[in-house]
Order: sequence, then C-alpha cells, then structure tokens
Amino acid sequence: MSVAQSTSDLRIAREAQMLPIEQIGEKIGIEDHDLEHYGRYKAKISLNLTQRLTATNPQAASRKLILVTAINPTPAGEGKTTTTIGLGDALNRLGKRATICIREPSLGPCFGMKGGAAGGGRSQVVPMEDINLHFTGDFHAIELANNLLAAAIDNHLHQGNHLNIDPRRITWRRVVDMNDRALRHVNVGLGGVGNSIPRETGFDITVASEVMAIFCLSQSLSELRQRLGDIIIGQTYDRKPIRAAELKVHGAMTVLLKNAFKPNLVQTLENNPAIVHGGPFANIAHGCNSVIATKLAMQLSEYTVTEAGFGADLGAEKFLNIKCRKADLQPNAVVIVATIRALKIHGGVALGDLSEPNPDAVARGVTNLEKHIENIHQFRLPAIVAINVFTSDTEDEIQVIQKKCDYLGVKIIRCDHWAKGGAGAEELAHAVVEVAEHHQADFKVLYEDNATLWQKVKTIAQEIYGATEVLADKKLRAKFKQLQTDGYGNLPVCMAKTQYSLSTDPGLVGRPRNFDVPLRDIKLSAGAGFVVVLTGDILTMPGLPRIPSAEQIDIDDTGEVVGLF
Repeated sequence: MSVAQSTSDLRIAREAQMLPIEQIGEKIGIEDHDLEHYGRYKAKISLNLTQRLTATNPQAASRKLILVTAINPTPAGEGKTTTTIGLGDALNRLGKRATICIREPSLGPCFGMKGGAAGGGRSQVVPMEDINLHFTGDFHAIELANNLLAAAIDNHLHQGNHLNIDPRRITWRRVVDMNDRALRHVNVGLGGVGNSIPRETGFDITVASEVMAIFCLSQSLSELRQRLGDIIIGQTYDRKPIRAAELKVHGAMTVLLKNAFKPNLVQTLENNPAIVHGGPFANIAHGCNSVIATKLAMQLSEYTVTEAGFGADLGAEKFLNIKCRKADLQPNAVVIVATIRALKIHGGVALGDLSEPNPDAVARGVTNLEKHIENIHQFRLPAIVAINVFTSDTEDEIQVIQKKCDYLGVKIIRCDHWAKGGAGAEELAHAVVEVAEHHQADFKVLYEDNATLWQKVKTIAQEIYGATEVLADKKLRAKFKQLQTDGYGNLPVCMAKTQYSLSTDPGLVGRPRNFDVPLRDIKLSAGAGFVVVLTGDILTMPGLPRIPSAEQIDIDDTGEVVGLF
C-alpha cells in the first residue's frame, strides 16, 4: 500500500459520519437493552439475545452465508477484507438485509508488516483506530486466560506436583499479541528454589493460541468452559495426558473470557452493521471469526458476508473443513478476490514494475487463481471472482483473466469498492444474489471424519495445494500413529503453512507443480477439537520486519493517532 493510499484511508475513516451504535443495532433488530456500550460507536451484543434467537427463531433456510477468500497474498495486496466490507455495503444498497462478519485485527501485524486490518478506502469498518488497537479488550482476555493456565502449571510443579507432570513434556506455552521472535524459546523457573522448577518453554502469538481457537468455535459459555477443560497441557512421567481441568483453573479461564465472548457490533462507512469478533491467523491457526458471531448474524440478516484469512488454500479450506463441520454451516457462494497487480507478481513481475501493462505476466500468474477456483469447486460450491481494480489495470489484462478462467464457468466481476464504497461492488452483489438465490449449493467437506489423520493431511496437500507427496520422518509418523491409536483420528486437521505459496516454499509463486510437502510436527488441540500439523519453516511466533509498521505509528499533540495504516 502506498503512503498516499494509506493517508487517504486514514482521512476517509476520520471523516466518517458514524451513527450511534444503537441505531446500527436497530437495522438488524437488536434493541438497545441487548447492547453493552463501549462508548458511542462500539458495543457488545448480549449473549441472552443469541440464546433467545436460537430458542425462538431457528435459522431460516432462506438466509444466505457468503464466504470471501482470495488468491495467495503478495506484497501488492489483494483487498480481501476491503472486498468483504464493500460487498456487504453493496448488498444493503440492493435492499438486502446484510451483515458483515469479520475477525478482529491482531496487534502483531498492526505493529509488524501489515498495518491495520479494518478494510480500506471507502470500504472500511469504523471506528478504525479502535478496532485496530485494543478494541473491546477481547485479545487481552484470551491472552490472560492462556497465561493463567501456564502460571497454574508452573505453580503446580512448585507446590509438589501431585499430578506427576513431567516438566520435559509440557506442551502448553505462554502467548502475547505481538511479533517478538526473542520469546520463541525461553527458560522459566530460574533463580533458585523459590521460583518454581526450571524448564524450557516459549511464547506463541495470541492468535495461534488454542484458547483463541476454542473461543471462536464454542457456541455457549458452558461449551467454552468444557473445551477449556479439555485442553491437554502435557504428559505425566508415565506418558499419560494431563488436561487443564485437572489443574482446576478452566472455570477461572472462562470467567476471564465471559465478557470477551460477547460479539462486538460496529459499522461500515455506509452505516451498515458489522460484527467483528475473534481472530485466529489462517497460516498458523484456523483463520475464521467466531461461530457465535456468524450464527448471530445469520439469525438477524438475509445475507451474512464473512471472510477467512489469506488464500483459499488456508483460510477457506479451514473454514469449510473445520468451522463448517463443527458448526453445521453451509455456505451458499464463495467470492475469490484477486488483483491484476498480485497476479503479475505470481507471473514473475517485480514489485516496482507492476504499473506497466503486462498481459503475458497476468496469463502466467492467473494459474494461481485457477487453482483456488478449482479448490472451491472441490467443496461443490459456486465461486465468483472479484477483481479489485487499480487505475493501472488495462482491459487486455482483464480479458486475459476472463479467457483463462472461462473453462471453470465462473463470473469475473470488476469491483471498485475501495474508491466508491458499496456502489463500486453492486455488480458483484448482483452476481452473488444470482448465485445464492438461484443455484443450489451442494456443499461437501473435503474428507470424512473416519479418514486417518495421515490420509487427511495427504488429501489437503495433494488436492488443495497440488503437491506430489507428503514427507515425514519415522519419529513424526509414529506421532501420527499414536494420536490415531489414542482415539483422535476422527478430528479434522489444521495445517500450518506459509500463506505466500500453494507449496511450503514462500518463493514458489503462481501454481507450483511437482513439489512435496515436508511435515515438521503434529500437535493435538483437544479442546479446539482438531490437530495442528506444522509444515516447512512455519512459525507460531512471527518476528518483526527490518522496518516494522510500529516505526510509523505515533500520536500528535491533539491526541490523534497517525501512521496506523
């Protein structure tokens, strides 16, 4: 994103004419007594409302769920969140009662490489600065709940260890919502007998925590508490698993999450409702907003427009194989976002040359888009391609995409929602309505529950990534077999993989072929109800880039935040 564009985004957000949040709630039938206000423009939605709606107003079959995903991301940007917001605004312009459901931004990328994550241009959710920073404190609560369990583990060791926990086999780590590579591996308990038992551990980023996954997949406080208790924190000396419930702090963890668990209501620049709740990354976690927020939006709206992180090989695959499986959701259509600029990068063009017309590079790069369309079709879902336009795009380049994708039977829609808001996405909205209301989706998950864990990983690697084979050493294969023997073979798989390529090598852009997927580890997330498989060099604690976004973020004499975009 250029400095000029980011400045424009910030100016537009600050000039927004926001409505009081109770008026936004009224648009989808939320009365003010079901809102807990965080100032004038943010509110938590009462859990009592979700319970009442579930009891008295079962989800109508006519209500549509639209998933927005993208090609593999590039430094040129694709605008997936911006498109999600623009599409929601456009559906409302068509007279549809639409609610946007997206994730909360993490402070890691906000201060790291990416900057803010509340949309852009005239397709934003506001108040932008609040949403990108501490918002309503949800991530802090998740972080504290995670670290309470970590503190309880070390305290248990210090107080005599009657559970016989093996300090060498503790898998639970602390988290912080910041990119901090120095915390990946740490020693705790140093300094003498008064400071617990010395052991090696480390930190993950908050969005990779199992607590975050549990938070986003639970549908009630009681389910949240049960799932937190089911977390396996390590093993005893005789290799028996130890659950969080045995440390007796899962109730306190739930208390810390009680208010955070209520979905957050904000608005778009066009004063349409947006529910922003939960935020696991898609490259190292399951990449979807909370189930409770999605189902609430579907109860209150004709159309719910949601997103899943990064490309369709990560976020959409996990949305469909994990979230939909766990929550019994069935999308009606999928929008795949791409830009000409990003397709040029996938076609081998350098970042500095993207403004030059290059239909040949688009033709090479469009293979990445083709693969993502094929992937969505594997789930028996209709796909629509949204081309997020830039002024440098040419008609020849657009036509290349259309011709190359004709055989897949998808509509290619040019969108200008960054510049025009909902008006710039009306053609996309019409296409979504046409597909959602006149074509019956025949959704099917990619693999069955009774497939082995190894078969599930191989299916994802070969069918979604296009890999030749999956590689794992003898020790790792034994871990797969042990989890299968222990009764966890029916769980879905959450793949941790680079977002920049269909392969595990971030340098292989476009549509790589004849590659293998090397596996590094497999970890059980028993509370979340899936297993995490780490591939290649993927890290669960990112580091800051050479010039982090934090260097541009400041506050002026009037108290205005600058440099957040």
